[in-house]
Parts: sequence; structure tokens; C-alpha cells
Amino acid sequence: MKTTHLATAVAWLSAAAPAAAYDLNDNLSLGVTLAAVGQCQSVSGDDTADACRGAIPFQLEGAFRPAEGHELGFKLGFAAGNGLNAISPFALAPWAADLEDDVKNLNGRDRDYLLAAWYRYEVQLAEDNTLGAAVGLLDSTEYLDNNEYANDEYTQFMNEAFVNSGSYGLPSYDTGAALQWAIGDWSVSAVAMNVGENDDGNNYNFYGAQLAYRLETELGPGNYRLILAGTSDDFLDPTGTKLTQRVGGGVSFDQAFGDVIGAFLRLTWQDDDALVDYEALYSGGLNFKGAAWGREADNVGVGYAYLAGGNAGLDHTQVFETYYRFGLTDAVAITADVQWMKDEVRDGADDDDRDGWIVGLRFTAAF
Repeated sequence: MKTTHLATAVAWLSAAAPAAAYDLNDNLSLGVTLAAVGQCQSVSGDDTADACRGAIPFQLEGAFRPAEGHELGFKLGFAAGNGLNAISPFALAPWAADLEDDVKNLNGRDRDYLLAAWYRYEVQLAEDNTLGAAVGLLDSTEYLDNNEYANDEYTQFMNEAFVNSGSYGLPSYDTGAALQWAIGDWSVSAVAMNVGENDDGNNYNFYGAQLAYRLETELGPGNYRLILAGTSDDFLDPTGTKLTQRVGGGVSFDQAFGDVIGAFLRLTWQDDDALVDYEALYSGGLNFKGAAWGREADNVGVGYAYLAGGNAGLDHTQVFETYYRFGLTDAVAITADVQWMKDEVRDGADDDDRDGWIVGLRFTAAF
């Protein structure tokens, strides 16, 4: 789920490569991400839900480039523990990382730990005009719904609401193909995947596309994206008696304002023909670089999200999160994180409203 800012057409098409990698030589690179997190939650009116949990995920990425334009890549994921995600009473995960249960039996395929594996070909058609294609086990969030300030659960916000929009139902780690075309400041991405199973236990097809524009101004760079996504008719409707599709769309913006401040905005919607927790997400926030107080490696993030309930009983969810990321080195950082969440149910729903605080400490090393 990590994408860097892209200044040229070639760079626009680098999303499938490891985000942090060490070049062993001209043809081979490896990247390692190790994180350790401890989180504690306090839920209003429910002392039995108050708890502390931890988790340690480890990911290894690699790429082999046998010739110019050709790349073979892989991503492995391992983890110890599921953190608060396993016991949280809230609808959204307090940490959107791939934890112990997430890296096993991926999408019902009986495949463990091998998250992604791809062959990628890229050709430069002309100056500022590049075309790339990838096939294999893909992650659609590498191509869709990117954001400079709210995209990476290891270095930015932790809550699921601020990573890749759940309103699209973007799948990860399954068979598919992706196409990316960049010309000047414009880029187009398209993804098609076959996913082993959804929450209903059904195999389904996913299709998504993104149109993006990068704007350079005196204020700083900005990225503006329009995303559309849909599936085959393999999701249960609210009555549980027939199958239907999921269709969604939205925008993801990020904009720098000078050398210190950045802002992001996500607005997403989906239809409610299928049984869904949420039909809309509205989120935004600010990023402050530590250069303002003499700490170049640090940054602070502040975000708020409102999710309008779908047809599964929730009326709405609110999320507030702020974090301070303290960079020990270019590759190692410690993050203090605070979240507040509230799930409000509809009248007559077989559940109670809940709200509470989650505080956490995250250690991340990425090489």
C-alpha cells in the first residue's frame, strides 16, 4: 500500500515495485519491513473490552530485472499476533497491517505467506509517455486509491479508515493483471482480478480503474485521482437470498502547501444493493513535517473520517487519529498513535453504540 510521489512518466509506473529496497546490483533488489506494535483500548461503558495487545509483522520484497523493461517480483508476509484487531468491538480495524491471521489462507486459496508475485514489463513509448503491464498475484491498492499522506499503515495512520478506502472493497494478493499508462502529468491505471472468496464464501471478479493528474504549483506538488471499481454478481444482498454486484467510486487528493504542511482528502461512495457496512466515506487531514521544529526525519499526522452506514445495522462511524512519527534514522522510526472511534447503530438494531480510545506505540524498520 505504499506509493511515492512521481515526477516523471517512468516514475508514475513504479507502484508495483518494493517501496523500500536495497539494490544488490543492477539486476536485483531486496526490501525488508519489520514492525512491532503495542495498542491499548478503553471502550466507554464496557470495561470487559479494555485490553492491550501487540503484533509483529515482517515483510520481504524482492525484484529481479533480467533485462531493461522486464521485472520479476515477489512479496512475502509473516506475522506474530493479531493485535487489537482480533478483539476490537469496533467495525474498523485499529491497525490495517497484514497480521497473523491475514497472511494465512489468503482469500480462501489455501496459500500462506506468499502475498504477491508478478511479472512486469514496461516500455517508454516516447519522452514522458510510458506504458507498463503486470500479471500474477497482485495487490489492487498498489494501483488504485493512492495518497501521499494517508496510504501506509507502517509509517502513517494506523486505522483502516485512513489507508485504502474500504468503500471500494479493494482486494489484495490474488490473481490478476494491471495496466498503467503515463503521459506527462496524467496517468491511467486499470486492474482486473479473480479473488478466491469474499465474506460470503463466493469466488468473484474485481475491476478497477484510476485516472490521476499531478499538479505542480508554487505551493508544492499535488495529486488528484478519480477511482471507479466494481465486481461480478457474487455478493449477497441484504436479504441473503440473491447475489448482486458491488459498485463504487470516489476521489483521493493530496496537496502540499509549502515545505511543511500537506493535506489529504478522500470521498468515496458505493451502492447498497449488496450487504455492506458503509455506503460512503469522507475523510481528510493534515501532515506536518518535522523540519518546522528542526527534526527533518519526523512528521505529525492528524485525520478525521466519517463513514455513513450501509444496510448492515450501522448508522455511522466516526474516527479521529493523530500520530507523531519520530525518525531515529532514515530507515527506523518510532510512532506514538492515538485514535478515537465511535460506532453508532440504527434504532432497532441488535447492538449498542460504542465509543472509545486506542493508544499505541509502533516501531518500524524498513530497508
